[in-house]
Amino acid sequence: MRKTQITIDIELDDNQVPEKMTWNAEDGGIEKQDTKATMISVWDDKKKEALRIDLWTKEMPVDQMKMFLHQILISLSSTYERATGEEDVAQWMEDMAEEFAQKSAIKM
Repeated sequence: MRKTQITIDIELDDNQVPEKMTWNAEDGGIEKQDTKATMISVWDDKKKEALRIDLWTKEMPVDQMKMFLHQILISLSSTYERATGEEDVAQWMEDMAEEFAQKSAIKM
């Protein structure tokens, strides 16, 4: 069995707040690429719940965080459709993402 890794390196300030983050993805040819935010979700099969790590640096602008979250919502819609085949629910999720974009003033 072949293995690969995706890693995130985080530099913290004295208050344990992320100051700098870089990520690496061996198979994607990404090495020490800067990022200002990351969200990781994993499924705990025993507890039947999602476990999450949401991190962003002090330098992440609020307007970019809004765009980041909007794009995640859109991608969740696509993932849901691929996983379930339920186009109607995926469309509802995409519509919700667009409403988020309007309410958060990303799109007018």
